Amino acid sequence: MSVTPPSSSPIPSTAQAFEAAPFAPPPPFPVAKPDVVAALRAAGCVFAEDEAQLLTASARTPSELAAMVERRAAGHPLEHVVGWAEFCGLRITVDPGVFVPRRRTEFLVRRAAALCRPLRAPVVVDLCCGSGAVAAALAATLGGAKVHAADIDPAAVRCARRNLVPPRAHVHEGDLYAALPSRLRGHIDVLVANAPYVPTAAIGLLPTEAREHEPLVALDGGTDGLDVQRSVARSAADWLVPGGHLLVETSRRQAPSSAQAFADGGLCVEVAQCEELDATVVIGTRTR
Repeated sequence: MSVTPPSSSPIPSTAQAFEAAPFAPPPPFPVAKPDVVAALRAAGCVFAEDEAQLLTASARTPSELAAMVERRAAGHPLEHVVGWAEFCGLRITVDPGVFVPRRRTEFLVRRAAALCRPLRAPVVVDLCCGSGAVAAALAATLGGAKVHAADIDPAAVRCARRNLVPPRAHVHEGDLYAALPSRLRGHIDVLVANAPYVPTAAIGLLPTEAREHEPLVALDGGTDGLDVQRSVARSAADWLVPGGHLLVETSRRQAPSSAQAFADGGLCVEVAQCEELDATVVIGTRTR
């Protein structure tokens, strides 16, 4: 699971990260009840003790704790049950039915942030934003960036608007570039798109909690998994500034095909990998 029990240092909310607010010391972390651990272990939760501690810490009443344990034991993602996920050191709100940000995607953020740092006030866009985790992490990391995020799923857009604070970040609803204000065309410095890349035939092989509780539109990438990536790459050069970059997350196996889609879109291509997170990112640059 991407959610871990809080450490001695609290995880800031995205709003706190934007404002650099001081943090109060966290309350003592409660000890999980043995019956909660036993219920989770019986349901097949591998990290039952850690999850039990997190649920115990999150519940405000015994009845709420019981309801949360019941939902988790029934297979709901832990992040949906507690209502947030840790991502790049931020506490990202994750509503039921919204894609849960994965730890591997932190590599996408790192590479995007590195490309932005030499720029004074970069324009950054996160397509297929889901909860807005990538955009929120970039906005928190790059103080002067002008950040936009977009998604086709209304539930994701509602969730992202809770994680992204105007005026530094704006969330738009719609299908890829159609969601963006026209004034951004030709003015984007860094465009990230954590588009779905699971082949349709492989959806049934995903963990049950993903198949049953995350939106299909955030998982299914078409026959070979790269339909949405191709759509993004095809028009990226029209939206990027000269020298601007497009970054997508993909799998190691699919990286050559993702890179070809970038090249077909007129971009100069680089493939970056992180063994620690088992993450692969394809980076395209508009050279003219």
